[in-house]
Amino acid sequence: MWKPRLSLLLLVLSLFTALAHAGYERNQAVPVEKVLYGEIESVRHITEQELIQDSHSGWKTFGGALLGGVIGHQFGGGSGQDVATVLGAMIGAGVAHNAATQPRYIEYRLVELMIKQEDGTQVMVIQDRDTNISFAEGDEVRVVYLVGSVRVDPAM
Repeated sequence: MWKPRLSLLLLVLSLFTALAHAGYERNQAVPVEKVLYGEIESVRHITEQELIQDSHSGWKTFGGALLGGVIGHQFGGGSGQDVATVLGAMIGAGVAHNAATQPRYIEYRLVELMIKQEDGTQVMVIQDRDTNISFAEGDEVRVVYLVGSVRVDPAM
């Protein structure tokens, strides 16, 4: 009788403490499908990089050309000023285009956990690495099955 109530209380408390790193917002109730306890069999830290495509590179090139043309227009006089304006615009566009087309990446830090659950099943969970929680082989954990996702926390 006490174990289910204690488990529910611990689940609610852990959800409130882990909300900053979970896939949901603070003060948001999330339905729980089930909670199982288990032991970690293996831990692997994963780092993934995702390439970010810049869809605004044309505007950046145009802005560079405009700025380069304005700066180039400050030099010379007569036809020399026209040449400086055109060269400034070309150089500005080239610099802006090269800067805009440099690849940019987002780095994801994940942890892969192989868990043997109390019902005998094995599950592999990949979740965001939380710097406040470290996992090791043999640790007792709680596997919280939410609607559409799962979260692993240390067992309390």
